[in-house]
Amino acid sequence: MRFLIAGLGSIGRRHLRNLLALGERDIVLYRTHRSTLPDEELAGFPTETDLQTALRRYRPDAVIVANPTALHLAVAIPAARAGAHLLLEKPIAHDLTGVDELRRSVRENGVRVLVGFQFRFHPTLRRVRQWLTEGAIGRPIFARAHWGEYLPGWHPWEDYRQSYAARADLGGGVVRTLSHPLDYLRFLLGEADLAWAFTAKLSDLQLQGVEDTAEIGLRFKNGAVASVHLNYHQRPPAHHLTVLGTQGTIRWEYASGEARLWRANVGEWETSPLPPNWERNAMFLAEMRHFLQVVRGEAEPICTLEDGIAAQRLVLSALGSEQ
Repeated sequence: MRFLIAGLGSIGRRHLRNLLALGERDIVLYRTHRSTLPDEELAGFPTETDLQTALRRYRPDAVIVANPTALHLAVAIPAARAGAHLLLEKPIAHDLTGVDELRRSVRENGVRVLVGFQFRFHPTLRRVRQWLTEGAIGRPIFARAHWGEYLPGWHPWEDYRQSYAARADLGGGVVRTLSHPLDYLRFLLGEADLAWAFTAKLSDLQLQGVEDTAEIGLRFKNGAVASVHLNYHQRPPAHHLTVLGTQGTIRWEYASGEARLWRANVGEWETSPLPPNWERNAMFLAEMRHFLQVVRGEAEPICTLEDGIAAQRLVLSALGSEQ
């Protein structure tokens, strides 16, 4: 199979390395040469600076859309029209303009789409989903997700103020950039609507027209409710989830990787640890392995285009700009 990677920042390069680790070698790069990372690892790969030329000349089987959020659909729509399957990084776009066109292009050209919410591949978060599916805590009533990190510490090699995450024109802001809980809560608890939201720029970070703090309330179709906290300024970072049910509690902690279950009829905690020697890239590697199966027609996407659109609707609702 031939792959085209659009965008060679940190996530694009991670996908490149994982393709290589899985034995894929037929890889073409589409780039604008604005990456702040060194180019050594990109040497030897065919490179194009014009998307239409890249699609026409190389006819890729799949395109990995890993450029800044606001530019996703400018790549995804032409790629879908060319019949290339898509690994579309999250969030799918900065708004919903063009989404119907992407849907149409995907449908008319038989394109399969996997949206890159990699936490769906986290082993103990999947264990949480299994517990919920089994009814281990009875009927879920309430969930609380918290994710705070310090934005300047993400990419020490670049000025955070110029990163996509800090800029409105590139589709940044904490709600879009850390939108994973809005997706994995849907993955765990089902469809949801926005109940309320507060977003603001509260810290001393130098951001360009985007928020660094969010408190979001969700109401699920099954009757459960949830709150989500996101921020760009927390040190040390924290990412965790609690789900309360009629018959117990589930806790998940990203730092330790543990998922813990308290069943009312047992009265003590049960712990599910990470696999031995697990590391963060294992999520992305599992995601890429799944994408290869999707491209070959061996599996249905675990995170579909419609999942990506649903998460984006929650993002835009929280920002007060749903279209």
